[in-house]
Amino acid sequence: MTLHIDTQGSGPIPLVMLHGWAMHGGIFGPLVDVLRERCTMYLVDLPGHGFSRDCGLPLEPHACARAIVEATPPAVWLGWSLGGLIALSGALDFPQHVRSLAMLCATPRFVSSSDWPHGRDPSLVRQLATDLETDYHATIERFLALEVMGSPDPRAELRKLRAEVFARGEPNMRVLQEGIRVLDQTDLRDGLPQLQAGKSWWSAGRLDRLVHPDAMQWSAQASEGEFHVIPHAGHAPFLSHPDTVAQTLLPWLEATA
Repeated sequence: MTLHIDTQGSGPIPLVMLHGWAMHGGIFGPLVDVLRERCTMYLVDLPGHGFSRDCGLPLEPHACARAIVEATPPAVWLGWSLGGLIALSGALDFPQHVRSLAMLCATPRFVSSSDWPHGRDPSLVRQLATDLETDYHATIERFLALEVMGSPDPRAELRKLRAEVFARGEPNMRVLQEGIRVLDQTDLRDGLPQLQAGKSWWSAGRLDRLVHPDAMQWSAQASEGEFHVIPHAGHAPFLSHPDTVAQTLLPWLEATA
C-alpha cells in the first residue's frame, strides 16, 4: 500500500505538509484553510498513521522522505514536530526536489545530550516507549497533554487533538514505537549548514514544552534561515494561531518557492 496524500488548495505554491507523532495530515486543517488560495498542499499521512495505517514503509526519515519525493511534485516541505525530522531529512537528501524547508515547532535533535541542552530529557521518550507496551491509549493521551502545555487555551486545544488523533483510525503500534526511536536517536544538526541560505523558515511557540524555542533559534542560525516566535503559542500553533503562522510563512513562501 502506498502513502495516503490529500491534495488541498489551488494556489501556485506547492507545499508538502508532514504531521507529528500519532497524528495524520488532517490535523493541519486550520492552517490549510488560511493557505488554500496561495498554496496547493499535499497533506501526507505518514506510514502507520491515518489512512496510511497499513502502509508497509518504516517510519524512518530517509525512507519516508524518498517515498514522499516519489509521490509529490517538487515543493516546499513543512514539518511539524516529528514531521520536521522527515522534512529536514528530505531537504538534505533530496535538495533538487525539496525547494525549501519550513520547520514548525520542530528540531534537528529532539532529546538533550551533553552538547545539546535544548532537547527534552531522554528519559521522557524512553518512558513513552515502555508505556506504549502496557497502555496504548493512555500513553497517547499523555503525549497530547504534553503538546498542549503552554497553550493559551490548553483545554480547547486538547479537545481538538483528541478529536483528530483517531479520526482516521488508530495509528499502528509498530510505527508508533518506530517514531519514538526516531525521536530518541535522530540527530541532523550537522546537516544544517548544507541548507541554502534563506531557504529555511523556523517558527517556534514561545510556550512550547516539547520543542524549546532556543533549539529552533540555534537551528535557524546554523542554516542561515528565518526564525520567528509566536509569543502565546504552545506546540501546535497551527491550531491556536493559524493566522499568525501564515503572517510570516506566506511572505517567506512567496520569496523562496
